[in-house]
Amino acid sequence: MSDKVRIYQLTKELGIDTKQMLALLDSIGVEYKSHSSTLDNETAETVRQLLHDESDKRAARASRTAVAEPAIQRPKGPLRPPVVTVMGHVDHGKTSLLDFIRKAKVAEGEAGGITQHIGAYQAQTPSGLITFLDTPGHEAFTTIRQRGATVTDIAVIVVAADDSIMPQTREAIAHAKAAKVPIIVAINKIDLPQANIDRVKRDLVKVELAPEDYGGDTIAVPISAKTGQGIDQLLEMISLVAELEDLRAPQTGLASGTIIESVLDKRAGVLATVLVQRGTLKVGDSLVSGEVWGRVRAMSDFSGVRLQEAGPSTPVQVLGFSEQPHAGDRVEAVVSDQVAKALVSERIAARQEQVVQRDKRAVTLAELFGQSKRQRLNLVLRADTQGSLEAIKGVLAREAATSDEVEVNLLFDAVGAPTEADLLLASTAEAIVMSFGVTAPGSVKKSAERYGIEMREYRIIYDLIDDVKRLIRGQVEPVFAEQLLGRAEVRLVIKVPRSGNIAGSYVTDGLIRRGAKARVLRGGKEVYKGSIAQLRRFKDDVREVATGFECGINLQNYDHVQEGDVIECYDLVEVKA
Repeated sequence: MSDKVRIYQLTKELGIDTKQMLALLDSIGVEYKSHSSTLDNETAETVRQLLHDESDKRAARASRTAVAEPAIQRPKGPLRPPVVTVMGHVDHGKTSLLDFIRKAKVAEGEAGGITQHIGAYQAQTPSGLITFLDTPGHEAFTTIRQRGATVTDIAVIVVAADDSIMPQTREAIAHAKAAKVPIIVAINKIDLPQANIDRVKRDLVKVELAPEDYGGDTIAVPISAKTGQGIDQLLEMISLVAELEDLRAPQTGLASGTIIESVLDKRAGVLATVLVQRGTLKVGDSLVSGEVWGRVRAMSDFSGVRLQEAGPSTPVQVLGFSEQPHAGDRVEAVVSDQVAKALVSERIAARQEQVVQRDKRAVTLAELFGQSKRQRLNLVLRADTQGSLEAIKGVLAREAATSDEVEVNLLFDAVGAPTEADLLLASTAEAIVMSFGVTAPGSVKKSAERYGIEMREYRIIYDLIDDVKRLIRGQVEPVFAEQLLGRAEVRLVIKVPRSGNIAGSYVTDGLIRRGAKARVLRGGKEVYKGSIAQLRRFKDDVREVATGFECGINLQNYDHVQEGDVIECYDLVEVKA
């Protein structure tokens, strides 16, 4: 036997549960970082003796019971297969890895292999089933998360042994960390003569994914997606991590899950890939997903085999939706079509109401200043050169060290202009995007506005440093006070088709200004708060109307103004400290 043995290898040899092994090691005072940590030969022999000595078995059972006591907090239901997403840099072998697993572990013995590709499949391993999501990459992974779906249990990051850590690798790691899922690194292409596994491991340390043999606790498995070397060990590691995560879900009751993808087939209609996460989905069930409903007319698995029902962690292709549901939307089975239609109608009505009332709020620096104390601040950083990037990171580290109240979490940093991937990451982690010396493309800026993400661009490094200092030191959010501009009394309500109601008003005090903030008072109580969309004098659009003049006021998204109402017009002015 070699001088050292990994904990998971000893666990397998002795035929006990991983949690039992860790509990036993705790009981005899052995320090370890994870189930992939190594034990010396003497410690391993001690463990063997404890398990085979009858008197010591009682102590081992007591330690196992002690570990099992907190099980009240575990998810309810039987164990379910883990759901795994594979990510990494282009050309590092992500697709090759998935293809090898698909052929060797899914279509084993089948002529022609997989008959149907549905964006997800299950692989059979000695430790049980593993569900793989076949996504285009980390952006799709985060897009699903952005919609609120918690789908992935484990992320596998593929790194080529001849290329090491590349920009998309770092992005994939950042996205996986933001999702707060366990990460396993697959070091691919070890069959190549220029492969350098040690270099990859050293680079993993730099991105805070230190392998176990480098003093960390990240599982790094050398593999070759071409020859199949190491694939079995990778699948074993996935199963071991899943065992430690204790993944459970109820198998009875109405099903719920997540839409992975949907397509419109010219002959069949809408086909949606559904990952069942709770309960059992059955043919004939009524479904609701977002603002779409349907009934399961037919259901098939990843190999095209027709199914009558599917349990947790099972990916299935469902036929029967009335329209295409969105990837990442929740899907739930309900008791009848009538209930499904009613839920969809309610959601459509609620969305329309939100469109009218919603005041979309971005995560701004001002808000972060106010929320920063005793909280983590998430940042995405871009710069024009590596030198600028390192300088700014140095400022972040130095200023963060001066504060006990603020923890700075630099999610991702790179040279170049901000990208759509940066926005997805920022949206998921509620981060702010800072860039120095580079300008985001117009399409990215429009996406930032749509997502409600604050982007700050700097040309002078001292301006960026000043903002960073204020951010880290947790300065108070700016205080704004209302400055009254004027009041108008509504004397006549004019109904204008397609334009909404116009409040024929008389300005009694100050002035009324187009575009300014406004409120409507009725009987001394505020019934509306918004802004003035249009302001008219007779047939002319005007910018403002002074005291003693009549005017027509059209309020933004408000048609319920009444005679006798008072319209107050005001500005928000920052109060200097």
